[in-house]
Amino acid sequence: MQSILIRNGTVVTMDANNSIVNGDLFIQDGRVTSIGANVSDADIVIDARNCAVLPGFVQTHLHLCQTLFRGAADDLALIDWLKKRVWPMEAAHNAASVRASARLGIAELIKGGTTCALTMETVNHTEEVFRAVDETGFRATVGKCMMDKGDEVPPELHEQLEASVAESLALLEKWHGKNDGRIRYCFAPRFAVSCTRELLSRVALLAREHGVMVHTHASENTKECELVQSESGMRNITYLDSLGLTGSHVALAHCVHLDEHELETLRRTGTNVAHCPSSNLKLGSGIAPIKKMLAEGISVSLGADGAACNNRLDMFTEMRTAALLQKVLHGPEVLPAARVLRMATIEGAGAMGLAEEIGSLETGKRADVIIVSLAEMHSLPQPADIVSALVYSAQPSDVQTVIIDGSLVMQGRNLLTMDEAEVSADANREAALLRDRSNI
Repeated sequence: MQSILIRNGTVVTMDANNSIVNGDLFIQDGRVTSIGANVSDADIVIDARNCAVLPGFVQTHLHLCQTLFRGAADDLALIDWLKKRVWPMEAAHNAASVRASARLGIAELIKGGTTCALTMETVNHTEEVFRAVDETGFRATVGKCMMDKGDEVPPELHEQLEASVAESLALLEKWHGKNDGRIRYCFAPRFAVSCTRELLSRVALLAREHGVMVHTHASENTKECELVQSESGMRNITYLDSLGLTGSHVALAHCVHLDEHELETLRRTGTNVAHCPSSNLKLGSGIAPIKKMLAEGISVSLGADGAACNNRLDMFTEMRTAALLQKVLHGPEVLPAARVLRMATIEGAGAMGLAEEIGSLETGKRADVIIVSLAEMHSLPQPADIVSALVYSAQPSDVQTVIIDGSLVMQGRNLLTMDEAEVSADANREAALLRDRSNI
């Protein structure tokens, strides 16, 4: 593995003190070995003058399998969005289209500075997502979607419980911990509406038995909450907690509609919330009570969700939107830039159980690093507050270089582990075939 020296940058460490260091960062054997010290040479030297050097973004809720659905499921509320567009398209996926979708999503994520993601795929062909993650050098925790309930679920997505569990365990056995932990598995029951009590209970036990995450949706939409209440007699978070689906190894996407008891349950159990502000706005789901969650000490991180409901996979947009939404509700002092940037980096890593390895730039940690230009017109004049510029001014196109696990995956805006023209051509071809198969 080649050593990398990043010179003359402003290193935004995201350590416990939010330290910012003007100087060099040295990477050797896949890890950060020095910050600010004078290093004379390296195999690769990168000039980061007029740039911020920071940990790669960590997104805690994505659907790589939905990248090909971009623009095909707009202007619908959640349940109609699922039944009329997303489920039919997921049912029409084949191995080639899932692969093309995952590669397009990973390419977009890398070009926007995301180096790690927690992603829920569809019911079938999840192996293709793992292969794409493996080949591209991306860091991800991937789960096969599990669904064994629902009258309007397409037959291709409606599983039998034992078959769903067996396939999930086979994927876990093959992929969890691969490439020195860069690739991991999680259990991914879709949400309480499309999973039986038996499936959710099994997942709770299996996740603890195998020491892996659970990634699911919860309390995104009022109709969803009503369905769960009518079927279980409990509110969504209370129901999941009763089945063992809370805890520090659990990430719940959205959590828009919560009562005080549910907030207390999240706090008491140390359950992680993945906040997806753009998706919640576009689907008309609402605005999550992030100010209250943070005041309660609940873990909150950020995700773009999928291209079917965002339509971007862009952490800069999510940071800015998260901050502005809470400000309009609670005042301009709420959710300052430094707090949002932590949600996008170290707190995302913490939600994925990776805070000891990634999420901040500290000696000994794995080198997931991005270099972001601050010399573009929308970030000028030269910012006195680098963190403010990153959250409120910067854009994905400002990301110049991306390093994952000490290896360059993008330099000078050029992807190094993928052929961008090939990724685009494959995505366009497979999306057209998918639309034909799904009749969307």
